[in-house]
Amino acid sequence: MFFSASNLTGGYGGVNIIEDCSFNVNRGEIVSILGPNGAGKSTAMKAMLGILDLKNGNVVLDGKDITKLKTQERIKLGISFVPQIKNIFTELTVKENLEMGAFLNDTNLSKRLEEMYDLFPIIKEKKDQFAGELSGGQRQQVAIARALMTEPNVLMLDEPTAGVSPVIMTELFEHILNIKKQNIAILMVEQNARQALEISDRGYILVTGKNAYEGKGDYLLNDKEIRKAFLGG
Repeated sequence: MFFSASNLTGGYGGVNIIEDCSFNVNRGEIVSILGPNGAGKSTAMKAMLGILDLKNGNVVLDGKDITKLKTQERIKLGISFVPQIKNIFTELTVKENLEMGAFLNDTNLSKRLEEMYDLFPIIKEKKDQFAGELSGGQRQQVAIARALMTEPNVLMLDEPTAGVSPVIMTELFEHILNIKKQNIAILMVEQNARQALEISDRGYILVTGKNAYEGKGDYLLNDKEIRKAFLGG
């Protein structure tokens, strides 16, 4: 696998939030991490990014063990992360937000900006507008585009559709599918489990910080036990 995490155990203040969790994702693949509130989904993602100190486990990117690397070093290796909240600079314009995203790779800035405008047409329309004036769905598009400015090979999304309407959620998932076509490995934490699995190649379901189920997206969608417990029947 291109990006993998094995047997992750860690938490905060001596209390484990995740225990023995494992995930993997290949380039050109969407993998969702699902589960009830408090299951440890976002904590697991932070552990893979190096924000959380691990008691056990390892993280590997393209055959290289990056477990001991700091977050900034992992980002330089091609991992981009979009947090659920505070993921844009509201006082900057949309274009300035994207330019900030290219701080590690500004050699092809103009070309990359045009690619983001093509991928997210609303961003081109709003490029000179202050990001704080945008709707929630538009802000998420700016946040994802900014993460893509570094031309990452792994894109990690924490609740990309949180707080948006069903119509906007569908639109955001369509954008994520288009990003997948760029041969990027996409790892996504989501509360909208059913909709996430519909676009995911594979998924993991966490319960109380542990892997409970895993499999292809359509398998998890069609399993009666999983559907009843996690997908609303």
